[in-house]
Amino acid sequence: QVQLVESGGGLVQAGGSLRLSCAASGRTLSSYGMGWFRQAPGKEREFVATISSGADSTDYADSVKGRFTISRDNAKNTMYLQMNSLKPEDTAVYYCAASRYGGGWYLSRRAAYDYWGQGTQVTVSS
Repeated sequence: QVQLVESGGGLVQAGGSLRLSCAASGRTLSSYGMGWFRQAPGKEREFVATISSGADSTDYADSVKGRFTISRDNAKNTMYLQMNSLKPEDTAVYYCAASRYGGGWYLSRRAAYDYWGQGTQVTVSS
């Protein structure tokens, strides 16, 4: 059974930075595509960023392009999300997820994912 555990969330002022981590256990995820999603109160969970199994392809939501960077370390079975120039509208619970699809456009869809973490809260104050 795969377990994903997010960490690194917190409270930060607008313009600040945070780095989220997603540590996987139970199975090596080097062949899995992975992604970050977020859910704000009263809103649906939305795609933030994805990364292919070999880290050779990434994709970002328009709202975070140029500010967020997704990466992974397959040796550590861990994925990261570096978030810079944070805005109040980035406030949400951030979830990491793993998909048996190693890459491709489908990774931006929630339905592509087999495993989800429990989420970590990110709050950006104005």
